[in-house]
Amino acid sequence: MSLIKSISGIRGTIGGAPGDGLSPLDIVKFTAAYATFIAANTTRENRTIVVGRDARLSGKMVNDIVVGTLTAMGFDVINIGPASTPTTEIAVVAEKACGGIILTASHNPKQWNALKLLNEEGEFLNDAQGKEVLRIAEEEAYKFAEVDELGHEYTNNTYNLRHIEQVLALDLVDTEAIRKANFTVAVDAVNSVGGVVIPQLLRALGVKDIIELNCEPNGKFAHTPEPIPQNLTQISSLMADGRADVGFVVDPDVDRLAIVMENGEMFVEEYTLVSIADYVLAHTPGSTVSNLSSSRSLRDVTRRHGCEYSAAAVGEVNVTTKMKETGAIIGGEGNGGVIYPAAHYGRDALVGVALFLSLLAKSGKKVSELKKTYPAYEIAKNKMELTPEIDVDAILAAVKEKFAGEQITDIDGVKIDFEDSWVHLRKSNTEPIIRIYSEAATMAEADALAQRIKDIIAEMI
Repeated sequence: MSLIKSISGIRGTIGGAPGDGLSPLDIVKFTAAYATFIAANTTRENRTIVVGRDARLSGKMVNDIVVGTLTAMGFDVINIGPASTPTTEIAVVAEKACGGIILTASHNPKQWNALKLLNEEGEFLNDAQGKEVLRIAEEEAYKFAEVDELGHEYTNNTYNLRHIEQVLALDLVDTEAIRKANFTVAVDAVNSVGGVVIPQLLRALGVKDIIELNCEPNGKFAHTPEPIPQNLTQISSLMADGRADVGFVVDPDVDRLAIVMENGEMFVEEYTLVSIADYVLAHTPGSTVSNLSSSRSLRDVTRRHGCEYSAAAVGEVNVTTKMKETGAIIGGEGNGGVIYPAAHYGRDALVGVALFLSLLAKSGKKVSELKKTYPAYEIAKNKMELTPEIDVDAILAAVKEKFAGEQITDIDGVKIDFEDSWVHLRKSNTEPIIRIYSEAATMAEADALAQRIKDIIAEMI
């Protein structure tokens, strides 16, 4: 059993003893702590919190406990039912609520669930806010409401449609071009809420031929839900014979988008953001942001348009903060997360699908042909296990010193930029390991760079 408490939320496996997995007692504890934090910090005059969930097997159970706890804390709850993470974020803003809780463990397997915590802007809590929630929970510094002050639950099942309508209203979403292109689109929604909302969106965009894989939202994930190549063999095999023009794969809470080319090969998650940013920049020039572990290709494409690129620390809240600082018009993460402020400040696969299809329709190219127009890089993702007594911070400082002559970024671990490659080292917050991400023109070169860093660390130890 596992229970991981972090600033981004509370994540754990269902079952087990309290404090070991995500037990009902843990759900109550952290929900009450969040409600206490919101009550003390919201600028809203109401006491309303939005709750949405993905289609996990444990979703209804966790939902009932969360809603009951929030009403016991004196908050009214707008329960939007099965909904994506970006849909829940949009609902918080639309309802002018004090905050929101998304019940999803994102790309984790079916035994996991989580409470993802939003502020009144429908955005994730920042580092300081998340730590305050954890402090309140640890100290059990919360009080439940008296009987006359209990909150109430209200159901609102309209937000999937409202989300789609908001996407359709975006200036750069060209439904007429998409309709005329007469695309056949394959969708793998890993048996969660994307199985409902992505086909609905495609039909609204004018796509008539949709091949649905794993679109029944029963929570029985047909494959490991993280949308990375090794988990997407089913849709890849289906498309290998050219029966679809493009394939879209989403994770259980629909904030990440992976694209499959018409030949069954992966477009690669990193290029979801790159391609959509290229389309956006061609029509509305402006700055871009991604995190330090994302492909250099976004920087190259941004500069190709004569615009400025900035890097942020890893984590969606860090990316959105940097986007606001720089006034970026598009940003996100290399895991397929697209953040388009014209819609809202959150990773949104619905926005990604609509913008990518608009790009594809207007380009007149096949997806594989489109991919060739972007800078070619390969990313290797490695890790190095250490013993608990090793000072990881000291290791990172020593690596930084050794490469002092190169371009160094240390806002999140240590990133070393070379002329034609880079390597990013970050320590894990939950285990004694260093994550080593590297990028170069080929996978062999990226792996070799990672091995070089591993060897240097080994010598230091």
